[in-house]
Amino acid sequence: MTATGAARAGSRRDPDRRRALLEAADRVIQREGPEASMAAIAAEARISKPILYRHFGDKSGLYQALAERHTRRLVEGIRAEFSGAGSARARVRATIDTYLALISADLNLYRFLMHRASAEDAATHSVMSTMSRGVSRELAEVMIAENERADRTRAFVWGHAVVGMVQSAGDWWLDHAGEVPREAVVDALADLILAGLPAASPDPVEVFRE
Repeated sequence: MTATGAARAGSRRDPDRRRALLEAADRVIQREGPEASMAAIAAEARISKPILYRHFGDKSGLYQALAERHTRRLVEGIRAEFSGAGSARARVRATIDTYLALISADLNLYRFLMHRASAEDAATHSVMSTMSRGVSRELAEVMIAENERADRTRAFVWGHAVVGMVQSAGDWWLDHAGEVPREAVVDALADLILAGLPAASPDPVEVFRE
């Protein structure tokens, strides 16, 4: 059995211990930021670094576990908004606002996963990319479901473009949050999305149901 396989087997035997270690990692990253060390995480959990790695296989395994833990929360938070009831503008605004609220609430964790862990570890980068693609795909499916004449290819292009745009704008806003209100970013992005998508459509039918 590989080290990663052994770690997964161990986590199945003791999920509470694995969760406690991830919570220790969360605390250190929230306190120290993207530069948080594995040694500091092990010290927070009151174990040695080799034992920490043993639970996850290696550093990559710990990074992936953290990525999966937090992307799941993020996806669940925004999925409910853009798949819910209400006008197009209300849903778009709520989805963007929820995303910005979540990443700013756990700013150090977000930067750790998006910048440090994703840069250091290809598997973690894949987890984060899979999350973005999944949200993009769901957004496209919402557009298709609400417009029976929607062009599927365009819907998927738009879905990925919108998610990429919101992520990029969100990264910018995190660096300017003290001077730019979140509501201003939400309104600007909602205006761009709701004006841009119908204008780009070859069909006059609205992209989203109002």
